[in-house]
Amino acid sequence: MPIKRNNIITEQKEETLLKAFVSKYSPYCPLFLLAIIVGGALGYIYLRYATPIYQATATIIIKDEKKGNEESKLVESLDQISSKKIVENEIEIMKSRKLMENVVTALGLYAPVYMKGDVRDALAYKSSPISIIAIYPDSLNYYPRIDLNFNPKDSQITLNHKYIFAIDSIVKTPYGTLKFIHNPYYTSDTVTRQLYFSLSRPADVAPGFLSGLKAEAASKLSSIVDLSYSDLDPLRAENILNQLIKSYQESANEEKDALARNTLAFVNERLALAAHDLDSIEKKVQQFKSGNQAVDISTQGNLMLQNVNANDQKLGEVNTQLAVLDKVEDFVKSNDNSKGGIVPSTLGLNDQMLSGLIDRLYTSELEYDKLRKTVGENNPGLIALKDQINTIKPSILSNISSQRQSLLATQKNISSNNNVYNSALSTVPQKEKELLDISRAQQTKSDLYSFLLQKKEESEIAYASSVSNSRVVDYAKASTDPISPKRNLIYGLFIVLFIGLVIAFIFIKEFLTGKVLYRHEIESLTSIPIIGEIAFDKSKDKIVIQKGTRTFIAEEFRKLRISLSFLGIDSTHKKILITSSISGEGKSFISANLAISLSLTGKKVVLVDMDMNNPTLDKILEIKREEGVTEFLEGTRDPEEIIKRVDLHENLFFISAGAELPENPSELLSNGKVNELINYL
Repeated sequence: MPIKRNNIITEQKEETLLKAFVSKYSPYCPLFLLAIIVGGALGYIYLRYATPIYQATATIIIKDEKKGNEESKLVESLDQISSKKIVENEIEIMKSRKLMENVVTALGLYAPVYMKGDVRDALAYKSSPISIIAIYPDSLNYYPRIDLNFNPKDSQITLNHKYIFAIDSIVKTPYGTLKFIHNPYYTSDTVTRQLYFSLSRPADVAPGFLSGLKAEAASKLSSIVDLSYSDLDPLRAENILNQLIKSYQESANEEKDALARNTLAFVNERLALAAHDLDSIEKKVQQFKSGNQAVDISTQGNLMLQNVNANDQKLGEVNTQLAVLDKVEDFVKSNDNSKGGIVPSTLGLNDQMLSGLIDRLYTSELEYDKLRKTVGENNPGLIALKDQINTIKPSILSNISSQRQSLLATQKNISSNNNVYNSALSTVPQKEKELLDISRAQQTKSDLYSFLLQKKEESEIAYASSVSNSRVVDYAKASTDPISPKRNLIYGLFIVLFIGLVIAFIFIKEFLTGKVLYRHEIESLTSIPIIGEIAFDKSKDKIVIQKGTRTFIAEEFRKLRISLSFLGIDSTHKKILITSSISGEGKSFISANLAISLSLTGKKVVLVDMDMNNPTLDKILEIKREEGVTEFLEGTRDPEEIIKRVDLHENLFFISAGAELPENPSELLSNGKVNELINYL
């Protein structure tokens, strides 16, 4: 039985709290609705005037053999110049400032045109009839605003309302040597707002454009690079990405062409020397044969000559490699890295480490030369490149020294073998020996000449081929909708913000109020049990419970009546005292409605108004105040004379505070007759 009783009380408590919560916060519903409306309106205003950002995306593939992108055998055989590419390095090149400077220069982004607006100025990439090209963009001075007006009838433009120039021609203006051309993307018929443009050097604006670029590999095992660019105009975003890809490929081809030119220059130099030596030897052979009639060579001489030729061929290769090492060593020791230079070729050398070091030296010096044209001598990037060059050179010299020692040892060994063969050839007749010597030198120079011709042809083929180290998978395509700001997110943020302000307002208002608002505030300060909760009723009705009524507050009084029965109000415990510390807290309201609620169950209820300072129960019950508690306590009336039936409620009786209220109720209440009245009732 106690478990059931507790369950009923708990259910009543939860339902009462829920209804009390709804009743308490329902007045704030219009405020929450207003917050939603205002948040939505401000979100719309923000979206109306916010700058939209569009994104273009493109995809390229880098030919990285480590990640499964090798060239075909034919292409690989044609391209003997290009070095192998690493995806991570190429991504950093794409995000380099120098490459973005090339994009800015190619697209004329150093001279953007804007249209004057009511709230903010807009980029006029497609809405301007004129585009501006600087003849010497690197020498431009910074001009934040130059007004631009176009007269389509005369094909003239006016700068700052006073300088008039013709379009499609190179003109000298106070702002630099410029050329005004028709904008190929212009689609409107008329320009209704003021146009203006700004001028800056490409090197100054390139870092700003780099901030919108994003390049990353599709995955760790893939050589596909995903490119994206965010910009105010979707078409400009597409053009920037496409031009970036084009500039990247052109830069790679220029590097390959420079290496090819360097190789060809070295091969041609060596080829000229070999041709001169071969021509001299052929003349000696001709003179010797014609003067000595030395035509046939003995079988022994042929065998020796074959061995000697093989050794001489090896010796020639060693000498060629030594000559290459000398060229490279002279370049490393004498070249001034502050001016750049042509790196000698390493053709004929089998050491891949030296080739790699030469390639790194060339790339570093090329980057140093490019960077030095745009920055000062004390630039950290320039100093870092200079240190890198100075670090690479000792490694190259050390490698050259090691290879030279190995080659000299080989040369010495081959020469020793040749001395053996030469000793054997001494037994051959003098004329035949001399012919063999001349023929041997001729064969050596002929082999060297053929080798150099082959390398020259390979270099020319590589120089002429247009094999790129990358391939475009998808060209740039911009999104139709802006990626920022996001419409739904903005609406949600503004609405949540204003709802949060309303909640904060309610919280602060409740925190600063001196009223008891929640049940737990009472439970935390006292151990007296709470048997029910009656919500504050804002209606003017003083009697809120009637027979058959189903209002919220009427149900609360019914639940309070049930809770009283669980607390022990029965045939032996019939008295209920309702009191509070000060007036106006609802004693009369609770007493009257609780008495009516109890009377509706068929029990006889007597409501006694013992507030002899400010009695109000007679007003609530709408009955005339007559003799009551005061007259009984004074001894002028008996209990049966002061008990009055309430006409509107069959089982309800009422004892008023009295017709004439005493001056000092406290003394009257302490005379001992109160117990007599209660016992009688």
